[in-house]
Amino acid sequence: MISVRPKVAELAFRLFSRPIHPELIVVHQSRRIQRGNYDAKVDITNCGHVVTFNGAKSTLCEVATSSGQPLPTRRCLIQQSLKGSRTEEATCQSGLEYRTHFQLETVAAEMFWMVGQQLGKGPTEGLLHRFDSSGRMALGAISYVNIETRQNSMLIQAIHTFPDDYAIVKVESLFSLPE
Repeated sequence: MISVRPKVAELAFRLFSRPIHPELIVVHQSRRIQRGNYDAKVDITNCGHVVTFNGAKSTLCEVATSSGQPLPTRRCLIQQSLKGSRTEEATCQSGLEYRTHFQLETVAAEMFWMVGQQLGKGPTEGLLHRFDSSGRMALGAISYVNIETRQNSMLIQAIHTFPDDYAIVKVESLFSLPE
């Protein structure tokens, strides 16, 4: 299966107060987390990532994807284009809190190659997926997701590269259970 990225102009960021159906996404890497009073699933997809967090009798699902990706419209709490830099927050009635900061950065070719080399070398503790080259460049896209868990919270740090656009998407999200 060829696994290349969409153009960065097509990227979108969404947060749902429900899980999304697995058949709606193409998953390349996945990890399940169970800790304390929550469980989560983190997926690297063809366009970015999906994080489904279940805790405090609530579910939040963060999706970084293509704006053309067919996703539900019901219970969508945040819907933004993945452009520039942005911070968002949401709190569920159960007290589950969510904070994210995402940014799309276009960099010089030399910087892009350096980041790609750093992300792509050696073993990693997080999730890492190297995508096929689109043919325009020798280097394929890379997605890396670092997961840090605590008793009542989970921090996700994701980096997705888009070689055809010399662009890097960075997402940092914190899911926190009520005290």
